Amino acid sequence: MRCLVAGLLLSVAGCGSDDEAPAGDTRQSADVAIETKDVDTAATKKDTADAAGKKDTADAAHTKRDGTTITIGGADFGKILFSSRKQAIYIFEKDPKGRSVCYGACAKAWPPVYTDGDPVARKGARASLLGTVKRRNGKLQVTYAGKPLYYYVNERPGEVRCHNVNLNGGLWWVVGPNGKRRA
Repeated sequence: MRCLVAGLLLSVAGCGSDDEAPAGDTRQSADVAIETKDVDTAATKKDTADAAGKKDTADAAHTKRDGTTITIGGADFGKILFSSRKQAIYIFEKDPKGRSVCYGACAKAWPPVYTDGDPVARKGARASLLGTVKRRNGKLQVTYAGKPLYYYVNERPGEVRCHNVNLNGGLWWVVGPNGKRRA
């Protein structure tokens, strides 16, 4: 029981300093951008059927949502995953491939990287390693190389304070472009 209380206090205090305030909801929200395309509205009468087909395709593209953007950036641990807002991204050693076990107090300290559409790889991230897993609440959590992704609630953009730290029942690691934890 004493270890559980100490672990909870550490997770509330933060990995690097206990004078940091928890981050706002912006770290939990997905970076969503709606893809828009120009629609050709200058169809002639004889091309009406073709124009209708093009419009249907354009409408489908217009309603498709791109999801959270994952990028690669430099840190003390080498190149690692970040959100488009430069928030460091972590994996949890206890998560089996394709499933999250971080819920409740764990998910409050380590908010899942959610997405509303297909995750987007930018700046060195590998699209082939991106995916999603459905959480119990029905929301989609971004995965990389099959591992669910998280932020740490007490970090500011550009900070990496909790790499190789044992909190909430296991070790947390930042992730390299290859999908493996950094040393």
